[in-house]
Amino acid sequence: MKSKEQKSSPVGGNKGGLVIINYGAGNIQSIKFAIQRLGFEAKLSDDPEEIQQADKVIFPGVGEASSAMKKLKATGLDQLIPELTQPVLGICLGMQLMCKHSEEGDTKGLGIFDVEVKRFSNQVKVPQIGWNQISNLQTELFQGIKEQEFMYLVHSFYAEKCDEMISETTYDVAYASALKKNNFFGVQFHPEKSSQAGERILDNFLNINI
Repeated sequence: MKSKEQKSSPVGGNKGGLVIINYGAGNIQSIKFAIQRLGFEAKLSDDPEEIQQADKVIFPGVGEASSAMKKLKATGLDQLIPELTQPVLGICLGMQLMCKHSEEGDTKGLGIFDVEVKRFSNQVKVPQIGWNQISNLQTELFQGIKEQEFMYLVHSFYAEKCDEMISETTYDVAYASALKKNNFFGVQFHPEKSSQAGERILDNFLNINI
């Protein structure tokens, strides 16, 4: 990986730059710090105009789905996000909200990914907390990432396997730990907490051209 001095940024020098959507759903500072370690800068914003003009957008989330969706609706971001045309990366709850429906709070999602979000059964410890492996890796998001790499996860709900799946993880069931449709990417794991492999995934996203 290039050093900060060598890094050429597809987002840092452009007007829109990189925006992390700040809608009050989770700790976003760790994502911002991970971006900075890669030599990039990110703006935290809930302003629709700033988000729309960004070169790349990260859509994070930690917490409960229905409450998070209410926050998106309060600012009109539920209408804006599905219409974005630049690369967008949903992380954890952000990815789940990009799906069509979640069992958590019987929540209608943004409908970007045509997949249901289900709760893990009572046969396993819920939430899943800790390191687990990702496999069947697809797309440039996982360039340089080996099969069965470990990522850090914290979640009680999961996206079912589907045609839009680009990585798979098993916990209770095999599920989609990453999704892609057009310019939209989603990861269930926390790349900002997943050591060098996670940072490589963030770096890959920041260098994606669509």
